[in-house]
Amino acid sequence: MNRTRSGPAGILSSFAAAGWKQSAAVKGLLLLAFVLLFYFSLATRLVPETYDITLGAKSEHDIKAPHQATDEKATLKAQEEAAEKIGAIYPYVALHSENLIDSILVRIDQLNQDDQVTLEQKIEIYRTELPDRVDQFIDTFISANSGSGVYSASLFEEMKKAVQAQAYRIPEETFYKLPKLTTEQIAEMRTVGRDVVRRLMADPITDAEAARAKVAELVNGSSLALKTQREIVQELSRFVLTPNKFYDKEATEEAKVQAKQNTPLVVIKQGDVIVKAGQVIDQETYERLDAFGLLQEQRTYWPQLGALMLAVLFMLALYSYAELTASAAKPAMKRTNVDWLMLLFIFAINILVMHLVALAHSEAWPYIIYIAPLALGSMLMTLLIDVQTAMVGSLLFTIHASIVMNVEQTSLFDFRFGFVAAVVLFTSVLAIHRASQRSAILKAGIMVSLFGSFAVTALTLVGPDPDRAQLVQSVGFMLASGLLTAVLVIGIMPFFEMTFGILSALKLVELSNPNHPLLRKLLTETPGTYHHSLMVGNLSEAAAESVGANGLLCRVGSFYHDVGKTKRPLYFIENQNGGDNPHDKLDPKVSASIIIAHARDGAEMLKAHKLPKQIRDIAEQHHGTTFLKFFYYKAVKQAEQAGVENEWTEDDFRYPGPKAQSKEAAIVGIADSVEAAVRSLGAPTVEQVESIIAKIIKERLDDGQLSECDLTVRELNQIQETLKTTVIGMFHSRIKYPEESAVKNDNDKKEREA
Repeated sequence: MNRTRSGPAGILSSFAAAGWKQSAAVKGLLLLAFVLLFYFSLATRLVPETYDITLGAKSEHDIKAPHQATDEKATLKAQEEAAEKIGAIYPYVALHSENLIDSILVRIDQLNQDDQVTLEQKIEIYRTELPDRVDQFIDTFISANSGSGVYSASLFEEMKKAVQAQAYRIPEETFYKLPKLTTEQIAEMRTVGRDVVRRLMADPITDAEAARAKVAELVNGSSLALKTQREIVQELSRFVLTPNKFYDKEATEEAKVQAKQNTPLVVIKQGDVIVKAGQVIDQETYERLDAFGLLQEQRTYWPQLGALMLAVLFMLALYSYAELTASAAKPAMKRTNVDWLMLLFIFAINILVMHLVALAHSEAWPYIIYIAPLALGSMLMTLLIDVQTAMVGSLLFTIHASIVMNVEQTSLFDFRFGFVAAVVLFTSVLAIHRASQRSAILKAGIMVSLFGSFAVTALTLVGPDPDRAQLVQSVGFMLASGLLTAVLVIGIMPFFEMTFGILSALKLVELSNPNHPLLRKLLTETPGTYHHSLMVGNLSEAAAESVGANGLLCRVGSFYHDVGKTKRPLYFIENQNGGDNPHDKLDPKVSASIIIAHARDGAEMLKAHKLPKQIRDIAEQHHGTTFLKFFYYKAVKQAEQAGVENEWTEDDFRYPGPKAQSKEAAIVGIADSVEAAVRSLGAPTVEQVESIIAKIIKERLDDGQLSECDLTVRELNQIQETLKTTVIGMFHSRIKYPEESAVKNDNDKKEREA
């Protein structure tokens, strides 16, 4: 965005005369100030403070953690405590011992039906075979489940030990009763035995004796009628009942390991007090301070060097883009020290805002950093300097914000906030770079809020376990950020405009309002001059834009350039409406003084109404020191007719100046002469228009009127071509084109021949 600079209203005006704006030494100091600003801003995050600490002495003040870190000892202690809370694990094992008692009774039934085996042999078989049945049953279960991964080897070992340790011995008399059982009796006993064992083994059992004590009650309440049947079922049930809940060493150890792994790290957050004032520094505290790099005796200067190098890189990036690029593209727009001083103020304000918001961060408001009005600096640069500088400034603000706003300090950059900052900053530049009204700032603030909220929402949703409260808080602060930015920009803009003499596009558009008192006065009292000023505005704006000057300044300056004519409107031909010309009755010198005075009068009126100096300069300089030939030669002629010697010189009929000091003032002056000259012609041809424009520019150039501005010959040629095109477009209905004249002459010739 093009903008022009006026003399500073207060603070800076006294330095202008000394040439400080172009001083290389001052520029060097300003660049050094940038480096220092960046360094001290980054050092608060990157350079830890150190303390003179002695082991066993008392601390003189509170010492806070410079960054977030894990407390290894506290974490290890918490892990051990978590592991100790894990008790021994006793998994329940579904042994289905009802199948064991059923198989025993089936075996008894088979053996009892074998007539080849004697009673004594059967008793002996029962006495030797039954005690091994439980061990075989457990071994079979272990063998079947060893490869399943459900149970560990340590559990199987514990199972065998527990079963053997709590084994039940069947009374001797029971063995004598078994051979006497019939098949029908055994069938009844199988049903009852399975039911009793299944019911008792359904509950976890660590002590088999407690379960065995319940057997008699269950059996006696069964359908078995014979006492012998009940006694045998009771003994066999007690025999097959075993523990089914065993200590699992591997599972217990694994659970302890999981407990340690699941124990959250004990984190010392940035800003936490790790040593209180008056606290005695013991060995553990001393080691903790050492781990944080807070001991002065082990101080290193590498962080300072790194922060300084980053600061230099930031400054070089800003200088290379804002200075060298502007110089190469538009040598006349090379940055002055006023620009650099203003940039320094903008960066200082934006960086200060970052640190203030970072200080407001707390556990209660973890997402308050999103309220930071980061776009403040980018919007100010866009409005007061240009879009290109604002873009590179936004890049630097993004990197800077990702360091300064890195409140958790888990890494050097907080790329999450850096991403949000990039979205906000570049959105603000794109939203406001064509602003022409103050209300556009508010609209840009709303755009910042919306796009920033969109970015925050996206980051929250892609993160682990999105939290609704977190999302609401983040978006709320982000919405407030855009509105806060707009309010700050609107409030700070006048400070920069007044202090640094910046005439922004917004201010120019406000000054172009026809309701301004001076423009209203111009319209009502000098309508001819008002119309002339509008035409000059169109011409000068087009010409200025063709050579990279400030077209909007030329347009607005044109509106006010002849406001001095309102003091004596009828002495200017455009306001006479075909009536008598008062100059016919005046002395040429008086007439010249009246005409010349309008430039000075206009500048004084503009100053009285507190219009910016750029506008006043155009009004005062648009005629430069040009020569009023008509009145000079009229005075010479009158002297000759009176037979007296002419006492006037050409200098007496020249405007007092100064000559045009800027491209804009020179362009308005040329456009002013071109519009007046073309308007004086009844029906000019294209050749006449082109000739008049070329003549006006050449006369100004030959007269030295353009010697103090930075217009080049190439630019004057471009201005000449643009003015010709614009004049033809504006006075289209009055201009005779060559082809039209040729056709008319050809028709006349044919008529004469006929």
